[in-house]
Formats: sequence, C-alpha cells, structure tokens
Amino acid sequence: MNIEDLKQFGIKGSKNGLLIVEVSSKWCISCPLLECILEKFRDEHLIKFEKIDLDLYPSVIQSLNITAMPLLLFFRDGKLLSKDIRVNDYNFVKHGRMAGVTCENVIMKIIEKL
Repeated sequence: MNIEDLKQFGIKGSKNGLLIVEVSSKWCISCPLLECILEKFRDEHLIKFEKIDLDLYPSVIQSLNITAMPLLLFFRDGKLLSKDIRVNDYNFVKHGRMAGVTCENVIMKIIEKL
C-alpha cells in the first residue's frame, strides 16, 4: 500500500519522510488518548500525522481490513512499512500497522525504530 491509496479517504500525505495515519472514530473511547500523543509528536516535528475519520469514510473498514480501533498506519516516503517493530519484546507494529492504544513512551520507541 502507498499513500496514494488513501487519498479517497481524505489523506493528503507527503511522499517524503515519516507519516503516521490514524484511523479513528468519534465513538472510539481510546482514540482521543492516542491522538493526543500523536499530535504532541507532530507539534515537536518528530512525525507527520493525519487521520481518517471512520464516521466520514465507513468504506475504509473493508478497504483496510480493519478489525480493531484505533489503527495506526506507518508510512515512510509514501509507502506502508513492511517491517514489524518490537518494543520490550512485544510486536507492536505488524507490517506497518498497529491496532489499539499504548503509552507515549512506547510510541516514542516505535518512532525511533522507524
């Protein structure tokens, strides 16, 4: 998958650098917690961050085969990462995707490994 595949869902991401896309919804209780962390890292210029609102684009569920929320997609130079990322012996990112919420420290370690 590349960033162009997400334009239909309102993503305008750059083909350069690191981009994290969060798929979230207003009804997702955990999503604002993760979004707050990602916005902080964006404001610190560590990442580029965009989000897909599931309420606006319900077809994203089938397109991305979403089974849990929130979902993070990790892109480097416009392409979804193909690698897995382990932190503290746990595989948080599988083939460029991470489902669920984790703490700020773990997200920072994931970013450092990108």
